[in-house]
Amino acid sequence: MFRRYPVAVRRAVFVVAAIAAFGITAQAQAATLSVAPRLFSPDRARLQVSAHLTIPRQVGVRLVRLNGRPVGWIVSPSKRRLLDAAWDGRINGKRVPDGTYIVRLIYRSAVLATAPLRIDTHAPQLLDLRAGNGSTPFTGDGPLLTTISPNGDGLRDHVDVDFQLREAATVTMEVTRTVKVPKVIYTVTQRLGRGAHTMTWLPSTNLNPRTYLIRFTAADQTGNVGTYGAPNAFVGRQPRGIVVRLQGIDAAFNKPSYLPGELARIRVSTDEPTLTYRVFHFGPEQVVTYADNQLAGIDIGAPPVTLDWMPWQSKTHTITFRVPPLASGLYYVQFGGSDNRIGYAPFVVRPAVLGQTNRVLVILPTNTWQAYNFQDVNGDGYGDTWYAGPPNRTVDLSRTYIARGVPPRFYRYDLPFLHWLYWSGKTAEFISDSDFDAIANGDELARAYDMVVFEGHEEYVTSHEYDVVERFRDLGGNLMFLSSNNFFWKVDKEGQRLRKIGEWRDAGRPEVRLIGVQYRANDDGQRQGLYTVQSTTTAPWLWDGTGLADGSTFGEFVGGYGIEIDATTPQSPPGTLVLAQIPDLFGPGIGPQMSYYETPVGAKVFAAGVLDFGGSATFWPVKRILDNLWARLSAP
Repeated sequence: MFRRYPVAVRRAVFVVAAIAAFGITAQAQAATLSVAPRLFSPDRARLQVSAHLTIPRQVGVRLVRLNGRPVGWIVSPSKRRLLDAAWDGRINGKRVPDGTYIVRLIYRSAVLATAPLRIDTHAPQLLDLRAGNGSTPFTGDGPLLTTISPNGDGLRDHVDVDFQLREAATVTMEVTRTVKVPKVIYTVTQRLGRGAHTMTWLPSTNLNPRTYLIRFTAADQTGNVGTYGAPNAFVGRQPRGIVVRLQGIDAAFNKPSYLPGELARIRVSTDEPTLTYRVFHFGPEQVVTYADNQLAGIDIGAPPVTLDWMPWQSKTHTITFRVPPLASGLYYVQFGGSDNRIGYAPFVVRPAVLGQTNRVLVILPTNTWQAYNFQDVNGDGYGDTWYAGPPNRTVDLSRTYIARGVPPRFYRYDLPFLHWLYWSGKTAEFISDSDFDAIANGDELARAYDMVVFEGHEEYVTSHEYDVVERFRDLGGNLMFLSSNNFFWKVDKEGQRLRKIGEWRDAGRPEVRLIGVQYRANDDGQRQGLYTVQSTTTAPWLWDGTGLADGSTFGEFVGGYGIEIDATTPQSPPGTLVLAQIPDLFGPGIGPQMSYYETPVGAKVFAAGVLDFGGSATFWPVKRILDNLWARLSAP
């Protein structure tokens, strides 16, 4: 039966309930909840959750959807007055999906405080990423590859990169020059909203022709970052960036060497309207070049040839070229355009008959030049060489050299020797290392020559070349190695393509048995030192006229020697002399050694022991040392 209380009692109960409700409401008003950042990516940070109550309560922090449906506890209920926690975006070990949520501070069934939260783990995307040059594409161009020639003529002078954003982002564009990793040469950052955008690169006119990789990063407010453009030659592992082929007058012969009178083919890519070419000879010029992309040879005197290039401004074209009746040597065709752009195409003129004009043969290291050539023919942003990274297993010997056609490091390592040779009145015949294919064996080489000079870095050697040179030595032929790290890698050659196989020493043919020294170490030129003489009594002929005695040093005029260094080993041929050395250049017991040995059948073998020795050929006392070497080794 319903019992009716007196009015006074009913009023008292109402007052108590009101006071209790007021207490809860007051607590709710006094409680505070803070979450930061409110735009949250668990991949970039932890969510900082903090709460404050006036008195301790059994409170927790719950994540709920916008419709109020609970997701789970961020912080489980516990009696506390203060709360401070870092949340990793997981509830019950599972990542909470992206979306908009509400964070609630809960006491029993009451919500004391709330805060909105947006979870976003997805980086902003550059949709429909593509590039154009504002003009006609060059053959081979595509959405992610474009060709430009920034000469101010209004044709392909700049790069426009277009893309769409679905959310606001900070976009950084980095133009990079790749070797093994990208090196930034230009960068720009813009804060962009949703929609279509264009970013532009206008290169300077003096930038070397080659490909450049444009990489992008797009960052949103939560800190999610998307990257386009590979950080190494494994280009398929990351979203592709934009590749820009900066074109000059890109020219190359289809093989390294030719006979006098042979009909050669030169592949040319340029948008010049007309081209004029002339032929020059490396070496005799009384000019010293100090740039990787410049040549200053002697004009052979043939009339210049002018070509109408208008039909070929948008695609590669091959011309024929009759090699003039030239003496064996290293030459180049120089192409020029109306805007003063220049491109070079080097070639070797080999002797029609080996040894017909001279008993000395100079080997030009065209295999090594191409191995260090970062020309990117396939347009993926990285050079087509194993030096760009492991995905590249082969090297094409017919590629254009990236520095306007000049072989890598040519003016530092190779050209000084050619200057010394011609300036001192000496003569020789020349071949590329690819020409060993046409030499049957070491017997044929020995019948033609008394001395073979490896003037540069002869690092990549086929089995046939190794066999021929070793047999030549065994028959009493003399060898001169003016660089270091020679005969190190075994390569196979198929047509005009090299494939690296492995180290010769691992194949049971350590190069020290042939050369006298072998590769020891490399520090990329961080430490250079002076050679110290130690053999004026055992090899007085080498130092004759130099003024050097045991303990004397040389090399200061070129800043010292080093980079890649060679040293003797217990497998060096019997009687190998250490002529000079740089003790402890790379650390205790690690230093280069210059060596010399003779065999019972009369072969004489000299090795410089450092990568850059040939680069000092025109300086005293090295030019005198070379004179002495030439006199001794060029004699049978």
